[in-house]
Amino acid sequence: MIGVISYLVFFATTAAILSIAVLGLNLQWGNTGLFNGGVVAFFGAGAYGTLILGGTPQDGHLGGFGLIYPAALLGGMALAGLMAWIVGLLTLRLRHDYLAIATFGVAVAFENLMRNAEWLAGGAKGVRGFERPLRAALGDGFLYNLLFFIVVLLLLIAVYMFLERLVASPFGRLLRAIREDEEAAKSLGKSPARIRLTAFVTGSVILGLAGGLYGTFYAFVSPQDVLPTLTFQIWAMLIVGGAGNNRGAIFGAFLIWGAWTASGWALSRFAPIEAQLYTGSMQFVLIGVVIVGMLMWRPQGLLPERLVVSQRGATPLAKQGE
Repeated sequence: MIGVISYLVFFATTAAILSIAVLGLNLQWGNTGLFNGGVVAFFGAGAYGTLILGGTPQDGHLGGFGLIYPAALLGGMALAGLMAWIVGLLTLRLRHDYLAIATFGVAVAFENLMRNAEWLAGGAKGVRGFERPLRAALGDGFLYNLLFFIVVLLLLIAVYMFLERLVASPFGRLLRAIREDEEAAKSLGKSPARIRLTAFVTGSVILGLAGGLYGTFYAFVSPQDVLPTLTFQIWAMLIVGGAGNNRGAIFGAFLIWGAWTASGWALSRFAPIEAQLYTGSMQFVLIGVVIVGMLMWRPQGLLPERLVVSQRGATPLAKQGE
């Protein structure tokens, strides 16, 4: 029984971390219409930044700064935000399809840099030597994982509440106005380029938070953790859950992560031995089928965006007739 509970805590922790990442993407795509094809680059920047800033000295690569954990996590988020600011200045004036290609190129370049620049982040061996916070007091057992899950859950709730307030504010309405008709927003004296950059950086900082928590949970990060597959997983979570709806983003994250882990277990358990060599490839195909199927069957997602019509200026008679 304890083993089942331990696995459920592990599953829920990973799903909650991915939910934070999906919320960051939802701000960019669901609310602003920015097609970020390089999700994994900003996720990875948060993970690598946190472990390098908070890790112990290691031979052969940058690190060993030994910052306290909150400072290391904030540093990873800041690194993701800085990278997003630079990328945003160079790419956000592109059309949706070109923006997607450009940001996907950033993700590929980031993965190749982490894999080949051994002096920077250990190359293919990754970043090690990170002491999980409070590990000396709590150990590495079930209690530690449970408390870490509670911390991740509280951060997920905080990010959700922040984004709910943001999208309900005048700034959030401006984001949706730019998403729907950029020229109309510009005619009202707004600056779409500046607003889009702000949303892109904010969403990337949230992605960096998710990456930092991911790196903390595993106390290790390598180029295998920043492959393009993760970008497609996070996009699938948002598409299935419902772009523009923060609840849908969280629901999609738990649903797709559950389907991913269940499919891996089923293939390893029931597939023929010769087919088990291709389990990973089969799961990648599954993600593609889910994305295409949802776009054809229910493009708005399982929990679609809730459109709110402003009542300002409406007459009492008009309100009664609604």
